[in-house]
Amino acid sequence: MSETRFDVLCIGNAIVDVLAHAEDSFLATHGMVKGSMALIDEARAHHLYDHMGPGLECSGGSAANTAAGVASLGGRPAYIGKTNHDTLGEIFAHDLRASGVHFATSPLSGKADPATARCLILVSPDAQRTMNTFLGACTRLRPEDIDEAVVRESQVVYIEGYLWDMPEAKDAIVKAARLAREAGRGVALSLSDAFCVDRHRDEFQTLVADHVDIVFANEDEIKSLYCADTFDAALQQVRAVCKVAALTRGAKGSVVLGENELHIIDAEPMSGVVDTTGAGDLYAAGFLFGYTQGKDLATCARLGGIAAAEVISHFGARPEADLKGLVAQRFSL
Repeated sequence: MSETRFDVLCIGNAIVDVLAHAEDSFLATHGMVKGSMALIDEARAHHLYDHMGPGLECSGGSAANTAAGVASLGGRPAYIGKTNHDTLGEIFAHDLRASGVHFATSPLSGKADPATARCLILVSPDAQRTMNTFLGACTRLRPEDIDEAVVRESQVVYIEGYLWDMPEAKDAIVKAARLAREAGRGVALSLSDAFCVDRHRDEFQTLVADHVDIVFANEDEIKSLYCADTFDAALQQVRAVCKVAALTRGAKGSVVLGENELHIIDAEPMSGVVDTTGAGDLYAAGFLFGYTQGKDLATCARLGGIAAAEVISHFGARPEADLKGLVAQRFSL
């Protein structure tokens, strides 16, 4: 790939995460589907926040987590996402920039504008996470927020599937993908969530077939995309339409498909799982870092596995260890 200013441009919902432990009974009492992501309004967000246990607050959002992971690996990431000019918005921007991510999207500032988004994440004793997201300012991402120069100066534009829930954000995605194509850059898409795929299946199928070079999905998401009964059936369908597919399978590791390639990569060994929040995001970070450095697909998948294993070993969706140093301990790049 030609030299660019950025390795990966991540576009997604700019969200501040609030993480807390919760028993399964708490989820049932409040009508939550364990392991799912539900969109909630501001009133529901305040209600759940008032009843949650002590929480950890940190900047988050799927694509922002990926950008932070790329930075920790030594890459050059950029990010586009919408916040408000409020306390949480300032926390989000500071955290992301401090991690080494270029972030210059203008925040909302009007009195009637929605507040910066937040995601209330309940982590069950088995490390599964149940997310309740108030999108707030995220819903105001517009095509004009897509910085054309940054798109053209990024090797890969990575898009968060959750954005597809907002019509104008959808227009922004299409604009970014078109600009990337015109500049000869790659386009990657995370399917984000099986329920998100259910809402937009036909459009996602078209997007993957016509505009995406790399698709990231877990087992449930890729099966949902093609209404497949088995993982193998879904694998064959995505293989026919996409240049690269990186499919994660939890403790089974991942399967990566490329042109005339199929790699089955074991999960990285680890002592235990604390919190699965951010596992897919960090897998994408490791994979995309390797991809933009010209590594083979198997190496990209291994990098993704190392990054994912680190993030699920502790509470929170951002790496605590220096991923660049951690990778150096495992193998030479």
